[in-house]
Amino acid sequence: MPEISSTIDLVAGFQVAGVHAGLKKDGALDFSLVLSEVNCVTAGVFTRNKVKAAPVLLDMEKLAQNPEEIRAVATNTVSANACTGKIGLENARSTAAMVAAELSLSAEQVLVMSTGVIGTHLPMDKIARGVELASTGLGLDWRATAAAIMTTDTRPKLGSVQVETARGSYRIAGIVKGAGMIAPNMATMLSVIVTDAGLNLADAQDALRRAAQQSFNRIVVDGDTSTNDTVLMLSNGMSGVSVSTDDELGEFQDALDALTRYLAQEVVRDGEGVTKFVTLDVVNAASEVDAERIGQTIGASVLTKSAFYGSDANWGRIVAAAGRAGAAFDPDNTSLWVAAGEASSVEGRGLQIFGGGMPTDYQEADAAAIMAQPSIMFTLDCGIGECHATIWTCDISHEYISINGDYRS
Repeated sequence: MPEISSTIDLVAGFQVAGVHAGLKKDGALDFSLVLSEVNCVTAGVFTRNKVKAAPVLLDMEKLAQNPEEIRAVATNTVSANACTGKIGLENARSTAAMVAAELSLSAEQVLVMSTGVIGTHLPMDKIARGVELASTGLGLDWRATAAAIMTTDTRPKLGSVQVETARGSYRIAGIVKGAGMIAPNMATMLSVIVTDAGLNLADAQDALRRAAQQSFNRIVVDGDTSTNDTVLMLSNGMSGVSVSTDDELGEFQDALDALTRYLAQEVVRDGEGVTKFVTLDVVNAASEVDAERIGQTIGASVLTKSAFYGSDANWGRIVAAAGRAGAAFDPDNTSLWVAAGEASSVEGRGLQIFGGGMPTDYQEADAAAIMAQPSIMFTLDCGIGECHATIWTCDISHEYISINGDYRS
């Protein structure tokens, strides 16, 4: 597996900025800009929520019309600019136009993203200030840029990977924000991924869809899909390395998959009020769709998440969630194991706590000791097929309620 760095160095042709525009009251960074020196082939995946924010609608429109000439992505926090009607769409367009004017671009070359409270209009005077500051402060500070897109996140989330080839090397790098309203459904947060490799549009879009399906669509924090979910990937080709043959595309896909998995897992680790990182490995299901559906249902269940928090190996809640997932499932053929960590050990799957429709003769103290660890892995063997899916989820704590009980205040 390609090695992922938790930092971002130079990605040829890209500059970034994260600034304080006055959107956040505490002086924190709250507006970001990513700029390419040249036109980018740009792919995107977006929320499947029928309630789509103005920036989502605008970016979908621009990528349908002008996907090979994108130069910049601007992101604001505090306001999601969702459910804001015609004014919201006009404000999204105005943000892109302001960025374009500052950087001598066309407005059609600028994409915008927003995150924050639904139903609030963008404070355009502060957006204008952010555009001005970010445009004049462009550099290579990716960490500040990642920090400037955070809402309830506790830390910036970013990563990169370098790919060495016989033709030279290229990099893929990304930033991501997300801590709440996280449930698999196309994207589930905001992310900008950049690469200095050269790809055509069809290959870029296919690679991003594949990567998102195996990463961003496999995470659950609370079971809610946001109105603003967006993942963008910009390819500017400035490394001089083109990616076009099957072998080259396979190599690129492996690196992109590794990066997006890392970023997706970082979202779960930094989830609102999270104290435990939980891997759900659903194996031997009738289909991959069924395996994913079972894993997502378990991962979003408030009952299972409460048991994770309480270090309770409550197999009944897990099996019951699997049984209501709307997938092929037979409890009499099902087995369940729990282990500490994020992968099964070489000795096996861990402690078996359920099998043949009944609990096994395990010791509660042994299970509780495993459940008390900060990382836990469950293996659910459905026993009816050959397909599998892995879901990454977490517990739910009192802090989650505290954060979301007064989110708008």
